[in-house]
Amino acid sequence: MNALENCEMTIDSVVSSNGKKIKKMKKYLVFLFVILLSCTTKQNKKETQLTRQEKIIQTSNNKVNQDSEIIETFTDSLSIGEKGKSKIQIIKYRMFDSKYVLVKFYIKGTNYWEIQNTYMYECEALEGLEPEIRDFNNDSFNDITFISLTAARGANEVRRLFVYDKENKSLTSILNSEEYPNMRYNKELDCIDAFLVYGGTTTVFARIQKDSLKNFAKVSNEDNYRIVYEINKTGKEIAIRKDRINEDGIFTRYINYKPLREYKE
Repeated sequence: MNALENCEMTIDSVVSSNGKKIKKMKKYLVFLFVILLSCTTKQNKKETQLTRQEKIIQTSNNKVNQDSEIIETFTDSLSIGEKGKSKIQIIKYRMFDSKYVLVKFYIKGTNYWEIQNTYMYECEALEGLEPEIRDFNNDSFNDITFISLTAARGANEVRRLFVYDKENKSLTSILNSEEYPNMRYNKELDCIDAFLVYGGTTTVFARIQKDSLKNFAKVSNEDNYRIVYEINKTGKEIAIRKDRINEDGIFTRYINYKPLREYKE
């Protein structure tokens, strides 16, 4: 079954749901919009008259477009994953009053790009995507992050992290990456560290395990004290150092916790 027929089946399911609750229709329309974005509709035809399938798609597309719009797109096929053989496409769009992001990852086939992964998320970030492509797990293959959420405190930049899986030639979404604002790859500890800003600050050190980040240490600065913790396999935090600090030390970010060393910008 080709993409055009897939679209027709989806449209028929939307039409047949007429008369049901608005929430259900909205859900169908969001799904339809994703299908329409994914369908390949570019065709070089000599006929001037539209086929029945094309008429259905055109009509439904017009209806969807009244309550939807593409806000931003990003495509890279030179830097992500295996360079020149991998491609990522990110589409940020609005459907009714909500915003979503569609992430599609491809590998290069003989004469075409073969899709490997498709992810979709709600994304209410006020900022643009601002994608950053770099190696986050020191495997010599580039990964990607983009802004996915606007944090309550402006100093916290929240991003989704996607890591290239060289064995499966696919892209893995790191499920809890939004819990690690201002994330960086930490070359000194070969990990990812994050910097959480609130009434105080905390530098968190974590490693990628399958599709999640797992903490192994952190340094908290608050209430005029700096406390260094190690975190065991069960998640228990063990304080290994405590120092009194002045107000200027509250907003210090650390590149190491043992020995304790600050980032030098």
